Amino acid sequence: MIALHSILSLLLTGLYLLVVVYLIKGWAALKQPAITGAPLTTKVTILIAARDEEERIRYTIEDIIAQDYPRHLTEVIIVDDHSTDNTADIIRSYAADGITLIQLQADWPLNSYKKKAIAEAIERSGGDLMVATDADCRMGPKWLSSIVAYYETNDKVMISSPVTYFEERSLFERLQTLEFSYLIGIGAAFIGNGRASTCNGANLAYRKDVFYEVGGFKGIDDLASGDDELLLQKVAVVYPHRIGFFKNQDAVVYTHAKHTLQEFLQQRRRWASKSTRYKDKKIVALAVCIWLFNLSLIANALLSFYDSSFFRLFLVQFLLKFLFEAVFLIPITGFFKRAGLVGLLIILAPIHIVYFVYVGLIGNTSKYSWKGRTVR
Repeated sequence: MIALHSILSLLLTGLYLLVVVYLIKGWAALKQPAITGAPLTTKVTILIAARDEEERIRYTIEDIIAQDYPRHLTEVIIVDDHSTDNTADIIRSYAADGITLIQLQADWPLNSYKKKAIAEAIERSGGDLMVATDADCRMGPKWLSSIVAYYETNDKVMISSPVTYFEERSLFERLQTLEFSYLIGIGAAFIGNGRASTCNGANLAYRKDVFYEVGGFKGIDDLASGDDELLLQKVAVVYPHRIGFFKNQDAVVYTHAKHTLQEFLQQRRRWASKSTRYKDKKIVALAVCIWLFNLSLIANALLSFYDSSFFRLFLVQFLLKFLFEAVFLIPITGFFKRAGLVGLLIILAPIHIVYFVYVGLIGNTSKYSWKGRTVR
C-alpha cells in the first residue's frame, strides 16, 4: 500500500512538473510583438462595471482621460451597478470629459449583475473594439494606444493583457502579488502555446461583433463570475488561433491586493467557482490533477508522523515544485519589474499548497460574498 501511494504521488508530481515546463515554454514563446507606427484608426469603447467604488474610481477615470489615444476615437462607458455610495455621482461629475454613465436597473434579482452591466454597455456602445477594465485599476498613458496598435498590427479578435498588484502595504499583500503573477503567467503561457484558457477581466479587449457572434454571455450568465475567462473560452471555440496575449509593459494594468484574509479567500472562491464551467474539459481535468498533486503533498506531510519515508517523499515533491515554480516565476516577475518577489516563494509555496486544496474544495460547493451580495 505504501509503495502504491508513493508511485501515485510521484506520478502526480511528474504531471505537475510537465505542466510547469509547458508554462515556461509558453511564456518564453510570447515575444515582443511587432507594431507598425501607422496612425491608429480603431473606434474604441472602454467598458467598466462599477459597484461601491467611490474610494478609487476617480483615479481610474483620470488615468483614462489622460490616455494618449485620439479622443475622437475613444468612448468611455461606466455602468453603475446599484451602488450604495457616491460612485454614480463621481462618474457623473466627469460627463464633460466624455465619460458616459449608465445606471443599471435590474427588474429582478440576478446572479451575475456584472455580466448584465457589461452587456448593457456593449449594446449601447459605438466602438468596434471593446476594452474592459475595472473601476479600481490604474494604467499608464500609453495603455490604450499600445493595445490598439497591437490589435491593428496583429490579426486578433481578443486580446488579454497583463495585470499586476502594486502599492502593497504588508507581507501578506506582497505574497498575493507573487501568487497573482503566477496566475497571470498561466493565462499568458497557455495563449503562448496556442491554447487560450484563462485571462483577467481587468485588462481584456475584444471585437464587438465577435462578442455577439459567440452569443455574448448567453449560457454563462447564471454564474456570478466568468465575464472574462468563460467569454474567452467561448471565443476560443470559434477563433482558437486569434486570441493574443499582449506582452508589453505599456499595456500593464495595476490594481490592489486584498487587505484581509477574508477578502482574499472570498475573491479566490469566486475565481474557483467558474473552473467547472470551462468549455475545454482537458483543462478541467488538468486542474483536478494539480489539485490532487497538492493534496498528496498535504497527505505525505501528515503521514510523516506515521512513517519517515513519507517525509522524504514530501521533501522530494516540495523541492521539485519549488524549483520549477521559481524558474517559471523569475521571467514573469522580471517582466513586471518585481523580480525581488521570487524570494518570497519559500514562504508562499507551503501556504499555497494548503490554500489551493481548500479553495478547490469550497469554490464549487459554497456561495460567497461579492460586492455586498451573496452569489454562486
